[in-house]
Amino acid sequence: MFALAGFGAAAFGIAPMVPDASDLPKRLVTEIVTPDSMQSQLDALAEHALELYRTDLTRSSDTADSLLKRLNVSDASAAAFLRSDPTARKLLEGRAGKMVRVQTDEAGALTELVARYAASNAEAAATQFQRLRVMRIAGKLLATVETGRLEAQVRMGSGTIRSSLFAATDDARIPDPVATQLAEVFSTDIDFHRELRKGDTFSVVYEAMTADGEPITWGTSSGKVLAADFVNNGRSYSAVWFKDGQGKSAYYGLDGQSKRRAFLASPMEFSRVTSGFAMRMHPIQNVWKQHKGVDYGAPSGTPIRTVGDGVVEFAGTQNGYGNVVEIRHSNQRSTLYAHLSRIDVRKGQHVEQGMRIGAVGSTGWATGPHLHFEVKVGGLQQDPMIMAKASEAVALTPAGKAEFALLARSVKSQLDVADSIRNSGASVE
Repeated sequence: MFALAGFGAAAFGIAPMVPDASDLPKRLVTEIVTPDSMQSQLDALAEHALELYRTDLTRSSDTADSLLKRLNVSDASAAAFLRSDPTARKLLEGRAGKMVRVQTDEAGALTELVARYAASNAEAAATQFQRLRVMRIAGKLLATVETGRLEAQVRMGSGTIRSSLFAATDDARIPDPVATQLAEVFSTDIDFHRELRKGDTFSVVYEAMTADGEPITWGTSSGKVLAADFVNNGRSYSAVWFKDGQGKSAYYGLDGQSKRRAFLASPMEFSRVTSGFAMRMHPIQNVWKQHKGVDYGAPSGTPIRTVGDGVVEFAGTQNGYGNVVEIRHSNQRSTLYAHLSRIDVRKGQHVEQGMRIGAVGSTGWATGPHLHFEVKVGGLQQDPMIMAKASEAVALTPAGKAEFALLARSVKSQLDVADSIRNSGASVE
């Protein structure tokens, strides 16, 4: 935008040196053009071989026949090959969600199939992907598997809340991991379970990992938020990912205020609150009483993290709470995590914010898998969200303020571009 403005100013400066177009001589040139006959055009078109492409994701219920049918491939020999060839069978083995693209001729016969999916090695999956290729060569199908390298691309997206955050990001073709990060980044500004409003808007600049130029659909590395704006109930919040000279990374508002607090708003990534810090009917005792914590519904085994730095005060079993971890923090504050299926820390252990301490379960008095989470200040239970918002912010170092100010100006222009595409509901590079 700024480059174009500068160019416009330079052009205006030299414009008076150019002759007036009305003074230039004019000449009319007429030429008769005879198009090819309609039949010759049809004959030429008939000689051109059509190549049709279609894409889709594999499903857990797929067979070779059902997948090819969904991709409009009409080729019994190709289906038989996918069932019988040891390499080609990898297409439907393992996890679903492989990205498949097929090329067919005008009769629907398969000429090429390419499937991209996560590398089998967990460590390699962060930087590499597998590419399964089935090609028809000299009338015969051949299957090979190659290793490709994931590449990062910066993309933009924007949306409006109609029903939920994930519905809005789906409409804007923004990956789910990015939506989860948005909820995480703004968790101390917005209570996404209670404060999200219809008509709220967001703009986001994120880094997407791509395989052969296509955003990947697997893993948690499929998108990282670089910058975002979120307007909730008329109030605007911003976030920018910034790494200072000491190599420490965190999100900051465009004003330089850190988004990171001494306490996270939730012990899990964006999840479903089944019972908040309020009066409720107790599910087991069947009496109306104050619920002095927050319950999060999640599948058994879902990781649980500590919301702040501290020392493990207790790690074991406590009556109706089942498996429990209690952590002592600074300023007479403590947190409790109950009904765990497993405990990953020990008493006396120092823990840092975000560290995994256990997993969701249904031990103790629980009607199903969930996490019961409590926050205490001076021995009294408090609303976790209120404490997170009121906790101390992590300050930006003085040396990093000038560098951050330059980044913030650049990011603001990107967010403005992302905001401008909201009406189209698109995601752009």
